[in-house]
Amino acid sequence: MRFVAGLALLGALYGCGGGGFVPGGPHSMNASTLKRLVSTGARANQLPPELVAAMVQVESHGDPAAVSRAGAQGLMQLMPETAATYGVLNSFDPEENVLGGCRYMHDLLARYHHNVPLALAAYNAGPGAVDAFHGIPPFGETRAYVARVTSAARSTTN
Repeated sequence: MRFVAGLALLGALYGCGGGGFVPGGPHSMNASTLKRLVSTGARANQLPPELVAAMVQVESHGDPAAVSRAGAQGLMQLMPETAATYGVLNSFDPEENVLGGCRYMHDLLARYHHNVPLALAAYNAGPGAVDAFHGIPPFGETRAYVARVTSAARSTTN
């Protein structure tokens, strides 16, 4: 009962995002709406749309209400601190989340001289880990993430 009450409180605190999504369960998005959000975010941040689409797929499977074990939220699985840094007020609002995630990825690509695997590793494990290991950290999750996003982005362009 406490869990259900907690979900209700969480929903009340966040309210509904622009898309009408409330955190707490799987919500599939209309494919054309998701494609538009990805295209807009990618274009605004000079990113390949297939890369952004692959990140969304790997991060959340297109669920704007997704929450990871670590606390990452929304379509592009932004950590609350990252969301705040990029001006995302509601990580469960699909448009805000994708725009914030794209701004973050743009900055990571600039930081790592447009090296996509390094930027993806930093998106997953944090720039501190990439810097500390002078490359992709030896974390199984991070290495698998980089491989999955890279593969998904490649298959989208073919």
